[in-house]
Amino acid sequence: MKKLRIVFMGTPDFAVGILDSILNTNYNVVGVITAPDRPAGRGRKLNESSVKKYAMEKGLHILQPTNLKSEEFLNELKLLKANLQVVVAFRMLPRVVWQMPAYGTFNLHASLLPQYRGAAPINWAIINGETKTGVTTFFIDEKIDTGAIILQKEIEIDPEENAGSLHDKLMVLGSVVVLDTIQRIANDNFETEEQENPKELKLAHKIHRDTCRIDWDQPMDNIFNFIRGLSPYPAAWTMLHDGKDETITKIYKVSKEPGRHGLKNGTLINEKNELRVAVTGGYLNILEVQLQGKRKMPIKDLLNGLNLSKNAHLG
Repeated sequence: MKKLRIVFMGTPDFAVGILDSILNTNYNVVGVITAPDRPAGRGRKLNESSVKKYAMEKGLHILQPTNLKSEEFLNELKLLKANLQVVVAFRMLPRVVWQMPAYGTFNLHASLLPQYRGAAPINWAIINGETKTGVTTFFIDEKIDTGAIILQKEIEIDPEENAGSLHDKLMVLGSVVVLDTIQRIANDNFETEEQENPKELKLAHKIHRDTCRIDWDQPMDNIFNFIRGLSPYPAAWTMLHDGKDETITKIYKVSKEPGRHGLKNGTLINEKNELRVAVTGGYLNILEVQLQGKRKMPIKDLLNGLNLSKNAHLG
């Protein structure tokens, strides 16, 4: 069995769960590479990545390069004498970095590659109404998420699943697959498989605020999947029009009520402490919502303090 010296690269909460499982299995993590601290919030206070906070608690050696090709960073990385690099939710690596360790650099991706290459695979799998997804480990190459597959595990997506709950399930599954991958590399007991190029390739491009706005003219199922695929973060949003007032409104949870109506899409029906919105194919019952400047709350709490006019609508 090979004696491993691992460098871990990652930034968000998803990566923390994987790093934690590696440490708890007593693998030798000689360094952690994560994003530089960035100003955030109204006070522009420097915000540390989730991986950095965790790595500091564990007393791990941390590097936060702004330039992955800089001579200073490359020299620091070489001094760690790693023979394996594990990457989870980090940025694209230059060849000089991923080729450095003797046993290679592998990435964990939260999809069944080659489908959903890109920055937001968990969100897009739900938005597109998939019934299954999974995780994949692969050796990094020059392109994004295209390298030779080492291991892949599948999981079902529940009909009511949102991005948050699927994120947590895939983090657990990802930990298992990463540990299995490390063990196979340590024992030199693995085979890789080149990725195919399917006729229909679904991508998981980065999600921006402008692409999170709800189109109420879409079919009911599409809107339902869109909302749960963006919940709890970054959250689907719409404008609440009530007379002359317009309020940015985030919607986190809805339920479907198929049926017929002659109402314009986006029309609101406020009855019996319930708020429904008319869409093609029926209604969506709004269950959890957040008005701009307010906290996220169940719809009953919102309606207790909000008097909507009969002409109120979403758009």
